[in-house]
Order: sequence, then structure tokens, then C-alpha cells
Amino acid sequence: MDAQSIVLIAVIVIVAIILISCIKIVPQRSAYIVERLGKYNGTLTAGFHFLMPFLDKVSYKHTLKEAAIDVASQSCITKDNIAVEVDGVLYLQIIDPKKASYGIDNYGFAAIQIAQTTMRSVIGRLDLDKTFEERETINTSIVEAVDKASDPWGVKITRYEVKNITPPQSIKDAMEKQMRAEREKRAMIAESEGQKQAKINVAEGDKQELIAKSEGEKQKRINEAEGKAAEIEFVASATAKGIREIALAINEKGGIDAVNLRVAEQYLGEFGKLAKTNNTMIIPSNMSDVSSIIATATSVLEQTKK
Repeated sequence: MDAQSIVLIAVIVIVAIILISCIKIVPQRSAYIVERLGKYNGTLTAGFHFLMPFLDKVSYKHTLKEAAIDVASQSCITKDNIAVEVDGVLYLQIIDPKKASYGIDNYGFAAIQIAQTTMRSVIGRLDLDKTFEERETINTSIVEAVDKASDPWGVKITRYEVKNITPPQSIKDAMEKQMRAEREKRAMIAESEGQKQAKINVAEGDKQELIAKSEGEKQKRINEAEGKAAEIEFVASATAKGIREIALAINEKGGIDAVNLRVAEQYLGEFGKLAKTNNTMIIPSNMSDVSSIIATATSVLEQTKK
């Protein structure tokens, strides 16, 4: 192979290498910044591109995806002068690749610095207890501050999340004691409320029991009174009926004689009983004659009849 052939092959290889180097394929969600003779020439988006050899150069490559940047732990002083260690995660996305290339040298580092200074400022306005409760406020404040500062950089701050808020060990011990005391307090209150409710329930049950017993006793007495009244009414009605029957029988023929005979029989019967229970008896003179007793009873009946 002669020298001319070698030179020709070398030239072809060099030209091929130059042409290949001028071909740029940009991935999806990426952007390349092209400079021509050191000056911004354009932004290459996803796809196939051809650059001018020796004139164009890809100076910056950016991803347009949302990126998460870890914000290192730092010491912050709370409003009540307690030092806490706070770290977090910053989420950002490039909106304008040109500004991200020429607006600032390192937008990630700058965003972290602003996030840390803003975090110290926000924590300094809060008490220790509030720092655990106001995480959302801290996140919102940092996002607003960093997003405002990063607007000239072509970067959008999407969100910020506080990962850990770590107080000193002595403060942790004190907080643990406070939480334990609070839990014991709530337990005692719950127990006392339970005992109170139990006593109220027992008293209410006793009250209902006494009311039920009194109602039962009342109904019992009413029933007994109604029964006695019905009994008295029935006896009175029966007695009245018997008296009416006796009166009708007396008015009939031979009724007086039957009454006299009945009175005499009862007299003799009662007189016999008196003789059995007493050794000494005083007998009126007119009572010794049974006929006089019958006459006396008969006269009483006739006066009653009139």
C-alpha cells in the first residue's frame, strides 16, 4: 500500500470521527446547551441533532426530571433557646435549561444553602414543642423562600420535606418524662370517670329498683283495698238480702211463732254455755220463766215492725 492510500484512509477515518462526533442524540426528558464559538447557540431537546464541526460544542447537559437533593443536618436554635438538629429533602426541577446553565454556577448547592438558612430562620421563630407540630409550616416557608430565589436560575422548587428534628438527649429524657406523666394523668382521669359512671349507674339502678318496689307495693295495697271493699260490699249485700228474707218470712203466716221458737232456742243454748263456764250465776226473777223471755222478745219484734 502506497503512502497516498494510507493518507486517504486516514483522512476518511478522521472525517468519519468528526462527523460522528457532530451527531448528538438527546434522551427523553433531557436538554443540551450548545455553544458556538463560546457563545450560546441553542438548546437541544429530545431527539437526533447534528452540530457544526469545530464550531458547535455541547457545554451543559441537564435532566428535566424532578430531582431530590438531600439537605444535610444542621443545628438550629428554637425560640426557647433549645438546639435541635434538623435535616430534610429538597425537590426541584429545571424549567429553563438556559437559565440553569448561565444564571448560576451550581443551582443545587445554592438551593441547599437557601433552604438551610431559611430553615434556621423558621425554627428560630418557634418553640421546641411547636417545631414538631408545625412541620407543614416549615416546609411551606422553605419552599416559598427557595422558589423565589431560584426563579432567575430557571429552577422550580416543587416541595421540601423535613426528615428529622432531633433535640439533645437531655431534652429527649425530659420530653419522655412529660409524655409519661401526661399518659398517667389521662389514665387516672379515665379511671376516675369510669368509677364515677359506675357509681352513677349503681345509684340509678337502686333508684329504679326502689321505684319499682314502691309501685309494686302501691299496686298491692290498691288491690288489697279493692278486694276488702268488694268483700265488705258483698257481705253487706248478703246481710241485707238475708235481713230482707227474714223480714219477709216474719210477715208470713206462722213467722212470729218461728221467731219466738228460734229466740228461745238461742237463749237456752247461750244460757247453757254460761252455766258451764261459771259456778255462780245471778238470774233475774223474770228470766227464770222461759215463756216470759219469749214474750219479751216478741214484744221487741212487734215494736221494731211498727
